[in-house]
Parts: sequence; structure tokens; C-alpha cells
Amino acid sequence: MHCAAAPHRTDQRHARRGAAAWLLWLALLCGMWVGNVPARAAESELSTFDLIHNEEGLLLSYAVDVELSRSVDEALSKAVPLFFVAEAEVFRNRFYWRDLRVGYAVRRWRIVFQPLTSTYRVTFDGGLSQNYLSKGEALDAISRSARWKVAEPGQVDDGNRHYIEFSFRLDTAQLPRPLQIGIGGQADWSLSVRRSQKIN
Repeated sequence: MHCAAAPHRTDQRHARRGAAAWLLWLALLCGMWVGNVPARAAESELSTFDLIHNEEGLLLSYAVDVELSRSVDEALSKAVPLFFVAEAEVFRNRFYWRDLRVGYAVRRWRIVFQPLTSTYRVTFDGGLSQNYLSKGEALDAISRSARWKVAEPGQVDDGNRHYIEFSFRLDTAQLPRPLQIGIGGQADWSLSVRRSQKIN
């Protein structure tokens, strides 16, 4: 009985060692290679933010100048997939209760560097993918949109009772769990742009 159990315990030890080694590698990957360089959040900003309210609905055009921190940029160069999300929420002011959300739209992207071809592959909502020759082209593809419908006709009335809350961010919650643990609390993995604006 004891002899039969020994291989099982050995396998468990090997599995634990393998998991520990994998977690260590991920921790190194997540920014420990930067040495004594202080962690710095990416300083991305909105360069364009335009709203059009017409018979088609509420249309949003925006552009984000994305700047990746050193840790995020190095992770991307090592073929770690990054996930980005843009969200737009449309609210109507209500004095007697919490504001009512009347419109919601979301877009998600996945970007990964492919070492064999030295290209960046972007996967859009719906599964459509496209390769880009440079990181700049790939980031441009995910960080801007024209005439994105964020509310249907009739959801937004005339007047100043409505406003939109927009956000564009690096979605670290979509990363593998060991990687999330490795980057916990690191400011240079915080990439987020937000805007709140009244709708005329």
C-alpha cells in the first residue's frame, strides 16, 4: 500500500514544483525585469471625443492616444496577449432617484505579438482577426472608432437631461490568473481613460 502511494506523492511534488516555476516565470515577465526603475502608469489620453445625436441614434467618435508603460510593452513583446475594452453608458438624470441608464455599448479587443512573423494580431468582437506590421498600427486599430452607435433612436430625448460616461482601458481581469497575481498593485499596469459629458 505504501509503495503504491509513493509515485503519486512524487507526481504531486513535481506538479507543485512545475506550477511554482511557472508562477515565478510569470512574475518575472510582469515587470520584475525593470530592476529599480519606479513603476509608472501609462499616460494615455483622449485626443478626439465627438457626439452626434440624430435619427440614427447617438453616435460616438473617439480616439485614444495609447501609451504603454515599460512593463506592459515588454510583456506584449514577449507574446503575452493584452485585452482592451471600450464602454459607453448613457444616463438620464432623475432628481427623485438614481440616474437611469438608457443606453449601453461595449467593444473588446485582444492584441498579441507573433514572433514567427513579427506581426501583431488583433482579434475584434465577433472573432474577426487582422494582422498588423507594427505595434503602432495595431494600437491605432483598437483605440479609435467613428460613428459608433451607443444608443438607439428614442432612447435619448432632446434637452440636457442626458449624459454619457465613456471609458477605455486595459482589461487585466482577462489575463491568466497567475499573471493577474504577479501584477497585483503595480501602477504601470493601470491604463485607463475616462470621459463624462452632457448630451445636447
